[in-house]
Amino acid sequence: MQPVRSIFASAVALAVVALPSMAQEGGNTDLMDKSLAAGWKASFICSDTFVAGMDLNTLEDNDLDGIYTDFRRAYDRLPEARIDRNEQTVSVQYDASMPPRIAAYRPGFGCTQLPSGADETMIGYLPRFAAWPDATGEDRGSAIGSNVKVSLRTEEAERLDIPVSFAFDERTYGNGTRTSAVVVVKDGQIVAERYARGIDHETPQRTWSVAKSITATVLGAARRQGMIDIDYPAVIKAWDSGADPRRNITIRNLMHMASGLDSGESGSRTDRLYFGGGRVVDQAASKVMEAMPGKRFKYANDDTLIAMRALREAMDDDSKFHSFPYEAVLHKIGARHTTMEVDWNGDFVSSSQVWSTARDLARVGQLYLQDGVWGNERILPEGWVDFVRTPAPAQPKSGAGYGAQFWLMTDAAGVPADTFYMAGNRGQYVVIVPSMNAVIVRRGFDVIGGARFDINSFTRDTLMALQAAEDERNGAAAQREAIEAEIDAEIDRRRARSEKAIQAIREEILAKYGLTE
Repeated sequence: MQPVRSIFASAVALAVVALPSMAQEGGNTDLMDKSLAAGWKASFICSDTFVAGMDLNTLEDNDLDGIYTDFRRAYDRLPEARIDRNEQTVSVQYDASMPPRIAAYRPGFGCTQLPSGADETMIGYLPRFAAWPDATGEDRGSAIGSNVKVSLRTEEAERLDIPVSFAFDERTYGNGTRTSAVVVVKDGQIVAERYARGIDHETPQRTWSVAKSITATVLGAARRQGMIDIDYPAVIKAWDSGADPRRNITIRNLMHMASGLDSGESGSRTDRLYFGGGRVVDQAASKVMEAMPGKRFKYANDDTLIAMRALREAMDDDSKFHSFPYEAVLHKIGARHTTMEVDWNGDFVSSSQVWSTARDLARVGQLYLQDGVWGNERILPEGWVDFVRTPAPAQPKSGAGYGAQFWLMTDAAGVPADTFYMAGNRGQYVVIVPSMNAVIVRRGFDVIGGARFDINSFTRDTLMALQAAEDERNGAAAQREAIEAEIDAEIDRRRARSEKAIQAIREEILAKYGLTE
């Protein structure tokens, strides 16, 4: 799988100069608001159409509804998007003086936005694979983990029906929340699975910030193969010069959300990158330092983006870099419906723009339950699971704790202390509970700025149901063991020797308890 450029490859260097980079965050003009809203519309329609295979009505009810409130006014004034199914592009006109905002699909890369001001002639410069293997196929299995025997688990199915049903009622775990998928895995086996809002087990959704944990997984695989050192400073070349103090930032700092970099009031709003078509190297890597590395927790998309950019520079081979997440992790664990999107410069926007099914995310969670081993192969280095779930030196001031690109469910009553999880905008959650060998996935399209899905309560209720099912199974096993002991004792008391006599005693005692062979 060798990424190649189009026939314009010889002019790539000129194109990089010609395409405009976006300015740092600093307030928006009306024109920029319109551009960002058009970028949202173009990118989501493109990904939902060509990556997820959604129809227009479904995506309008989901990704195009309940968006950022500060985008809504400009968004509502936009014309209909132009969807070119032959070229696999989506364009949205937002101002007569500017070209439309354009998102283009390529296999393996999903949809990529061109920046404001770029027209369709620039599409040829986007990175692409010369040959992307069709690694999807149908996902019919119910076994998520490796070397797992598929078996019917009726106890779990019955007990889980109540919390799973309540997750979809738009009231119990948050008034107005919009659940699209729930998958519960116990001992590597799906024991509950339900979908809604036009989504099914093969429909990828945007992971939003769950992508950060996927990035951590890719970095772990790279560490396993000796490609990176998470404690080596000067993670990118742009910081390794002169008096630049950013050369002291390590990948460990970045994974702990403790780079110390300025990311504005909210480090989770990187609009000019996510919806403006900006480049990672312009948007994430250009910020100045405002705190010392490792001393302050601040949740920031930029930290994740730079960590992945550091891997690209360490590999120094774009072909291998773009293939690596799939070949080293995702396809190995059967996550074949997951796509990691890139900016037009070829950097993964892996703080948010990953598209994945609920089952694929459950597989990632299961990889962590299995200590980074899948089948007979170690994918993550020894100790990596402990690293991502160990509290970072600098912690959030309130709420859940933080490890390394994973949240720690330290603020949830009734939930085991070893629980850690992935979380993303609009209600994306993957909860990993090692002490119960369970993974809980909840996907949604919750309204931004509206009610948040109560993942703590849902996790508690789901685990209570799993525990009740296990207690029921253990109780039944204990009862059967006691009955077998009673049968053996009765056989000895009557001194039964013939098979007929022994069978008669078995049937007699089993009938006493309402059982048969």
